[in-house]
Parts: sequence; structure tokens; C-alpha cells
Amino acid sequence: MNFGRTIKIYLSDGTPSGIRHIEIINWSGQAVYCPRSRFAELAKWDEIKRPGVYFLFERQSNDSDNRVYIGESENVIKRLNTHERDFWNELVIFTSKDENLTKSHIKYLEARLSALAVQAERYKIENSNTPAESSLPRADRDAMEEFINNMKIILGTLGHKLLEPLKASTKSDNQNNQSNKSSIAGISLTFSLKNLVAHGQVTDDGFLLLAGSDVSISATQSLAVGWRAIRDKWIADGILKLSGENYRLEKDSLVSSPSCAAALVAGTTRSGPQSWQDETGRTLKAIEEQLLKET
Repeated sequence: MNFGRTIKIYLSDGTPSGIRHIEIINWSGQAVYCPRSRFAELAKWDEIKRPGVYFLFERQSNDSDNRVYIGESENVIKRLNTHERDFWNELVIFTSKDENLTKSHIKYLEARLSALAVQAERYKIENSNTPAESSLPRADRDAMEEFINNMKIILGTLGHKLLEPLKASTKSDNQNNQSNKSSIAGISLTFSLKNLVAHGQVTDDGFLLLAGSDVSISATQSLAVGWRAIRDKWIADGILKLSGENYRLEKDSLVSSPSCAAALVAGTTRSGPQSWQDETGRTLKAIEEQLLKET
């Protein structure tokens, strides 16, 4: 069950682009965010001279092909000062405000975080080895899982959802997410056009076009330049492969909107809200209008 949280963010120099200290109210953990340009300033921060885990991010300007390295240390800043990885442009560190994080705890966190990042398939993971999970008592494991849940919230707030799966939990029209009836996220949608059949779902990040969807082998000049670039990249990366008379999408792929997804499938400009339908034949536009009436 989800419930509201209060996050406190301290801007160390009064600007949103500098070093930030992040807390969740009534949580013993803490996070420090730092752009690479400010890394030298971290030497003054006692909050990271202790056991913790860290993320070295490379965020691309087009929000694709982002990379991350996940590590741990008993003295995070000391480890970072000698780190051999140099691709990153953003750093996020998690430690505890108390002295309760041990070596076993941070090894457990590193292993679980790495596994979750691989499963989510949002970022390219730069770790060369998969860390082994340390053995913890049941109570400590549960405490670390709660720690990870709060880390997800803070990382998402900072714009890095690398631990969150792309695909929302699918819901039928009958279930319709009883905990959030005003949400269209997770509803199974289909777009059919001539010999093309594609499947997808709206998420909080955009629209997820699902693996196995058909994509037109041709594209008209009306297809927007940015969407054409996505299509060309998918072909170059092998995400789109020839299958009969069309392409077949090989992996779940996130795009900006239902209209972008429909246009990529059709190879021409389309209205996403009018193109995508649920299992009863209702268009996405009709579903949205109905939910607005019920709110």
C-alpha cells in the first residue's frame, strides 16, 4: 500500500544545481546528491565519511542510454577519491544518520540494488561483476528492504528511476486499480492497423510499447523527425527486427506518449488517444474522459 511521504531537500549553496542533502521525514537514512563539477566540495561533508552505497550516473541529454555504476564502501568519500570509473556526471550517496549500517548491511544493499537495476532495464549497468548478497538475520533483511524502498523514492525524486520496472502491474477493466481508480497506468492497450498489431500501456514515465508488437516496415515523410530518429536507432540497435512483412519489437521500450507509440507502429502520424484501445474496444481517449467524470 502506498502512502504519502515528506521529503526534505537542503540546497547547500541555495541553487538546485549544486550539492543537495535529502531526507525522508522519520527515516534514519540520508542521501547526498552531487554533480561532478562540485565533487571537490564533498571533502567537507561528514555525512559521507561513513559506510554507505553510491551511484555513479551518466545521464545523457536525450534521456536514453543512461549508465550507472553501483558501489559500496565503509568510507564512501575515501573510496570515491580513488575510484577508477570516470564516465559519470552525477553522484548519489546513501548513508545512515546513525551508526547502524554495517559492512554486511551495505554489501546486502549493493547486491540487491544491482539486481533491481538489472531487472528494471532502464540503465546500462557498468559493474563488471554481480555482487553476492551477504547473509543477514531476517530482521536486518527486512530493515534493509525498507531502506531500499526509501532509496527508490529519493532516486526517483532526483530523476533516476533505475530501480523501478518500466512495466506497470497490468490491470483488467474489471479490476481497474481499486487503490487508484483515476489512474490509467497499467491498463492493457492494443493498436491494430491492417496487418499490424501492437500492445502497450500508459506509465507514469510515458508510454511503454511492449515486446512482440508489430511495427510498419515503412515510414512516411509525415513522421516527426524525433520519432523517426527513435525508429532508426531501434533498427540500428537490433530492437526492431524483420518479421515477415513488418518489423517486430524485441524488447519493451519506453517512448514519450501514446501518439509517439502509435506513430512508430504505423509509420505515420497518428492520434494515440484515438488509436489505442482496451480489451472492450474503448479508446484511450474514452477511458480518460470516463475517469474524469468519475473523479
